[in-house]
Amino acid sequence: MKSWKTLSRRQVLRRGKFLTLEDHDVELPDGRVIEGWPWLVMPDYVNVMAETPDGEFVCFRQTKYAIGEGTSLAPVGGYVEPGESPVAAARRELLEETGYEAAKWISLGSYVADGNRGGGTAHLFLARDARKTGMPGSDDLEDQELRLLKKRELEQALAAGEFKVLSWCANVALALLHIDRTL
Repeated sequence: MKSWKTLSRRQVLRRGKFLTLEDHDVELPDGRVIEGWPWLVMPDYVNVMAETPDGEFVCFRQTKYAIGEGTSLAPVGGYVEPGESPVAAARRELLEETGYEAAKWISLGSYVADGNRGGGTAHLFLARDARKTGMPGSDDLEDQELRLLKKRELEQALAAGEFKVLSWCANVALALLHIDRTL
């Protein structure tokens, strides 16, 4: 199978470091050209499902603008800074948001947010043997409450739709799958 080929790109809108909209002219494998294919440029980000030595999972109950009314459960997450590796960003975010550090880091994969329009790449991690080593120092805008859930509670919350962002659901599901396969 052949891939699409980018012939040109034009910036349409730039809103700080978090959002750029581009138009791409692309050539399809059959030679057809599509002009003005919308492309969304956003920073890569990380999500981390952290497990303590006692088998509890570190997550948040929080509000998020995009989910509207109510709250959602959420893993640790944040943007990868320029020049920073995804695992370094994951370690930094875990410490900043929760005060936890982990001894074992497992990559659960990297996934494009939108296969047709871009939108950044999610780098998902499982952090095992996570221990509280300090106080959180997060600058998050949302109200959030740190929660420690047992594995069964985490599975029930995932099945009940309590994680309301797709990358969060994927992070939790892949972490649980990894743990089940290594038991």
